[in-house]
Amino acid sequence: MKWLLDGDTLILSQVAATWFLVGLIWIVQIVHYPLMANVGASDYAKYQELHEQRITWVVGPTMLIEIIGAVLLLLTPKISTTQSVLVWSGFALVILIWLATAFVSVPCHAKLANGFDSVAHSRLVITNWIRTIAWSARGVIVLMLLRLHYGILSS
Repeated sequence: MKWLLDGDTLILSQVAATWFLVGLIWIVQIVHYPLMANVGASDYAKYQELHEQRITWVVGPTMLIEIIGAVLLLLTPKISTTQSVLVWSGFALVILIWLATAFVSVPCHAKLANGFDSVAHSRLVITNWIRTIAWSARGVIVLMLLRLHYGILSS
């Protein structure tokens, strides 16, 4: 279990998980969510059901790795003030992402599970920018942490 708290493992897991999610959220934002409007009313409920089942297997484990790593980074001893600010900022973004997912995206998907609803769909696409921007910012933060961890930047 000690390897899990190793600084290298934590930083690298955060970079991998976060950048996987950054790429995924941009595909969802620019391609997947907008195309939902073109599925067709007769097939939409089934499409939404399959989307929810399949996306959970892709997003769920990675989001868990990200949030567990973010919490463990908070517990890392002997980090600089700059690292501490980045770790806390990154953690705050993870919390924002989880809250936006739970209280905005999931309710939109629940509404869409009954069939296509243009208002719910529009809300989903527009409000997903919260997660897209937050994950993108977090991506920059974890890269900065990586650079600081390996001494690439002078502190």
